[in-house]
Amino acid sequence: MKFVTYNIQYGIGLDGRLDLARIASEIESADVIALQEVTRGFHRNGNIDMVAELQARLPAHFCVYWPACDVDAGSAIEDGRAVSRRFQFGNMVLSRDPILASRLISLPRSRTIDRLNLQRGATEAVIDAPGGPLRVYSVHLDHIYRGERIEQIRYLKERIQAYALDGGAISGAGEFGLREPPFPDDYVLMGDFNMVPESPEYCAVAGEIDGYYGRQIRATNPLDVLAGLGKRSPESYSWIDPKDHSHRMFLDYCFVSHGLVGRLKEAWVDETATGSDHLPVWFELM
Repeated sequence: MKFVTYNIQYGIGLDGRLDLARIASEIESADVIALQEVTRGFHRNGNIDMVAELQARLPAHFCVYWPACDVDAGSAIEDGRAVSRRFQFGNMVLSRDPILASRLISLPRSRTIDRLNLQRGATEAVIDAPGGPLRVYSVHLDHIYRGERIEQIRYLKERIQAYALDGGAISGAGEFGLREPPFPDDYVLMGDFNMVPESPEYCAVAGEIDGYYGRQIRATNPLDVLAGLGKRSPESYSWIDPKDHSHRMFLDYCFVSHGLVGRLKEAWVDETATGSDHLPVWFELM
């Protein structure tokens, strides 16, 4: 199975063009796709419904979308009718296999006074994968404050680890005449974490490096697939500054739970992609 995460920056590429067809072509070969910065009603991309457009351009994939942020964007009474206009900003998961359940995990945040601070979230999807049910999370963390990112990471990891106790999106589904979704232990955590490798927030996800034993694979800490396979170097990057293409950082990650580590086959960054200011980060499971 091939997995990819891609922050698609409202559909706008490094060349300043809105081109969802280009984005779809860059990721359509993946079996599971995690997208961030998917919008509805955003003036910067002509107020398009990116969810509907991406569904149409990736017809072989099932999808779920949860907006973490939803605010008024000019609702009004027109010709005696209430016309609702919303700005939505969130994450998608797309899968070739059916998505059995999904929910939004809203992440903690604090109000800023002088900088933009959107409500952030993780879209959780339980996928009926060929190797057994699998949880996939499309994540987008705060971009301006390390302390907030660490709080968000800690909260998200608590929710991930308590999944079976929480009951996911639904339990007792039989009362609605629905199939009870599974409660898989294994998970994939993908997205734009707005952190650099080995930063305090990175260590909050993956665990710190012990001076003698190094970084351990632990039940509470998922593995960074690129680092685990030795595929990331100090020169690696996943984000390019649209205003200065020489300014690059590594901000996007794929993590897997310890039960999937033995199935890792390959991982890479598509440095040829131009559909966003971020680059797609890929990995493959056997």
